Amino acid sequence: MSDHADILVVGGGIVGLAVAHTWLARHPGASGIVLEKEDRVAAHQTGRNSGVIHSGAYYAPGSLKARTCRHGIDLLTRFCDEHAVAWERCGKVIVATRDDELPRLDAIAERATTNGVACEPIDTDRLRDLEPHCAGIRALHVHDTGIVDFVAVCKALVRTIEGNNGRVVTGARVMRILRESDGVVAETTRGDAFRARTLVNCAGLHSDRVTRLAGQKPDARIVPFRGEYYELRPAARRLVNNLIYPVPDPTFPFLGVHFTRMIERDTHGHLVECGPNAVLAFAREGYTRTTINPRDLAGTLTYPAFWRIAAKYWRMGAGEMWRSWSKAAFVRALQRLVPAITARDLEPAPAGVRAQALAPDGKLLDDFSITRAEHVVNVVNAPSPAATASLAIAEHVCDLI
Repeated sequence: MSDHADILVVGGGIVGLAVAHTWLARHPGASGIVLEKEDRVAAHQTGRNSGVIHSGAYYAPGSLKARTCRHGIDLLTRFCDEHAVAWERCGKVIVATRDDELPRLDAIAERATTNGVACEPIDTDRLRDLEPHCAGIRALHVHDTGIVDFVAVCKALVRTIEGNNGRVVTGARVMRILRESDGVVAETTRGDAFRARTLVNCAGLHSDRVTRLAGQKPDARIVPFRGEYYELRPAARRLVNNLIYPVPDPTFPFLGVHFTRMIERDTHGHLVECGPNAVLAFAREGYTRTTINPRDLAGTLTYPAFWRIAAKYWRMGAGEMWRSWSKAAFVRALQRLVPAITARDLEPAPAGVRAQALAPDGKLLDDFSITRAEHVVNVVNAPSPAATASLAIAEHVCDLI
């Protein structure tokens, strides 16, 4: 069996769906197919994050992350308004708890202002107004940050794709990609062959592998890091009003555990998540400590660049691993921001896995990595804030095509 389309997207996360949506909206009458290996869209990174609409405060000015994040906020929130997807601009505070964090907080404020982010430094009195239970000596109030359900966004994107001459095919893992003079053919586990003039690789955790299937050498290898979360029990949710973040440690490539009020509600009000940490996962879809995929783990451990980064960050990595196994250690990290939190206030929540691209020289790719070859575009590195930036990334991809 063979299906034909103008564009073929591999990966049914928010970036892949955004690409198909944007392409079909730009080209009325064109056809598009999204191939997703799971039985539903948004099954991995998109559906396993904390639902934050990021402001763009942290990213290097002029970088693809900074540009697409800022533009992506406007595109995303407009899309949500048009398709009745709930979202909220609630703001967040980035909190310094020690004197040595103040210069870093000032640097974030300067970078945020350069990127056009609405923010203001605040003192302890104003911090207590915003977050009465938060401890800190100074903070940055970032107004542009919001919250949304990215799975709901994906479902709306599927509706627009299917209403505009497109299809989303689930249960279709791409096993082989053939190059032809006028396009590409993707063979899947369904037994179908899908033909298109252009293939866009948005395979997330497997983006480097799909790049190789398409005949290119990826500029980095994906190394999976699991992010584990707890959820506040209903009685403790009063301790957090919105989003509370620490000042990032410049010696570590992740933000540190924080508090996030979710857009989702139950009978007790909004859910509040705590986390994530960042621990090496033993599988690209390793959502528990005991999940091991021999192929994935061997790929990590035989990659020389992994040992370079392990040597650089081993002390921080050991601390993250300890917090993974010790709830008490996780609680202590949270208590730096909200001292009243206790272990009794936390219950386990689903974990996520971040697809972190690691270059051969041992450096983590800081910016998005999107490359173009004949009939193929590869989105190789698209970690946070890719969900926020998804529609702007899609515009960039469509411009490349």
